[in-house]
Amino acid sequence: MAHWQTLPSDAGAKFDREEALDCTALAPQITWGTSPEDVIGVDGTIPGNKPDALAYMGLTAGKPIAGTKVDRVFIGSCTNSRLTDLRAAAAVAKGRKAAKHVKAWVVPGSWRIKQDAEAEGLHEVFRAAGFDWREAGCSMCVAANGDYVEPLARCVSTSNRNFAGRQGPQARTHLASPAMAAAAAIAGEIVDVRSF
Repeated sequence: MAHWQTLPSDAGAKFDREEALDCTALAPQITWGTSPEDVIGVDGTIPGNKPDALAYMGLTAGKPIAGTKVDRVFIGSCTNSRLTDLRAAAAVAKGRKAAKHVKAWVVPGSWRIKQDAEAEGLHEVFRAAGFDWREAGCSMCVAANGDYVEPLARCVSTSNRNFAGRQGPQARTHLASPAMAAAAAIAGEIVDVRSF
């Protein structure tokens, strides 16, 4: 942030236009299909514009995405397991338990992040909530080293891609924020983290 602030626009710079976006009413986002572009608010309904993606994901157009049962949760990858991400997920998990049918994994984004998270006690929060605290690495993000989602199992993942087969053959992946993923692990289904 400090470096970014050293790169301001020139004083008196003219812009074609300025945009101000109010995101306070934006629902948390989650994917429903087989591409990161297939995204809706967690309070939305599943669109019907990609029949092949719906068939692969085992979803029905017009139904709410919230309430969709999940089997796995993966909080990890280089994109969404920074220390701030782990803190956000731990805040949701603290004092709660993962649903009995959900296998939830937390994989820090790097060795350093793992050390910092452990120094803060985040690993204990996740373990107390029934999440597996794992070693840093790619892991289930790309179905590496035997870490994968079983065929036809549904996973809420913080990784950056949800292509068919990315987390394992026939794995059904929903991308979400770390806080949303933690909420799904606890609820056992896709749920709006704001209710936590």
